[in-house]
Amino acid sequence: MPVPEAGELLVKVKAFGINPMDFVVRSDEQTLTAFLGTQRPAILGWDVAGEVAGIGPEVSGFELGDAVFALSNGRAYAEYVTVSAAVSVYKPASVSYTEAAGVPVAAITAWQALVKIGHIKPGDRVLIQAGAGGVGHFAIQLAKHFGAYVATTASAKNHDFVRSLGADQVIDYTQDVFEQVLQEVDLVLDTLGGEIRERSLAILKPGGTLVTIIPPLSEELVDKAQQQGIQLTLLIGQSSTEDMQSLANLLATGALKAHVSTVYSFDQIAQAHQAIESKRTVGKIVVEIP
Repeated sequence: MPVPEAGELLVKVKAFGINPMDFVVRSDEQTLTAFLGTQRPAILGWDVAGEVAGIGPEVSGFELGDAVFALSNGRAYAEYVTVSAAVSVYKPASVSYTEAAGVPVAAITAWQALVKIGHIKPGDRVLIQAGAGGVGHFAIQLAKHFGAYVATTASAKNHDFVRSLGADQVIDYTQDVFEQVLQEVDLVLDTLGGEIRERSLAILKPGGTLVTIIPPLSEELVDKAQQQGIQLTLLIGQSSTEDMQSLANLLATGALKAHVSTVYSFDQIAQAHQAIESKRTVGKIVVEIP
C-alpha cells in the first residue's frame, strides 16, 4: 500500500485512462526510465479517478472519501496510487468516475495548446488534426467554447462524431488534401507529426501558431517556420493546479465532456494497449476497477 508523503493524497482508484504516451513509455527502456525511474516492474498510468483514502502532511481542502480525479506522477494502473494534491480536483457530481478518468492527460494537453500557447480567442480559425482522438476531441470542444471557427480532419466514419463536438468544417483525410481546402488559419494543433505537421505550415497565416505534441522537431522544420513567421511549439502537457481546476469547472457545466468509447476491465490492460497503439481509437479508452 502506498503511503502519501507531504503534499500527497492516497487515492483508491475507481478508473484510470489509457493514453498514447503509455505505450510510448512502455515500449522504450530509456523513455521508461526517464518517466518512472529504474524500479522494476514499473507501473504505468497518469490518468486517475477515485476516492481519497489517505491524506499526507501539509495537505488541506480534502477529506477522506472525497471523489477526485487527478494527473498522477505515473503508477495509476493500480488499486491505490499516491498523487499530488496540487493536481487533484473534486470530481463533479454529474461526471462518472469512468468519464473523469479519461480527462487529465488529454484534456490538459488540449487546454495548454489552445489557451496557454495558442491564446485562442473568438473568431480564430483553428485546425485540429485527428479530431476524433483523445486530445483532438477535447480540443474541438475547447476551441468552440472559446468562440473559434473549428476545422478538423477525420475519416468518414467519424464525421458525425466530430460534428457533434462542434466542428464547423470536417475534412476527410482519405479523400481531400487539407491544405487545398483550408487556408488563412490562425492556429493548428498537430497530434500526428511527420509530413502532416510539415504540411500544416502551408495553411497558417503569417504570425500564426502551430502546436505539436509529437516529438522531435527537426532543425529544418524550425527554420522553415521561422522563415514563414510561424510560432512553432512542441508541447508536452505539464501538471497545473489552475488548468486542472479550469477543466473541472467546464466538466461541471457540461461545456466539456469526455467521450469514452471503450471500457476495459483490469485484466484487459494488454488489449487496451493494443487498441491505443493502433492509433484508431475514438475519444478515450478507460479501465475500470470494481
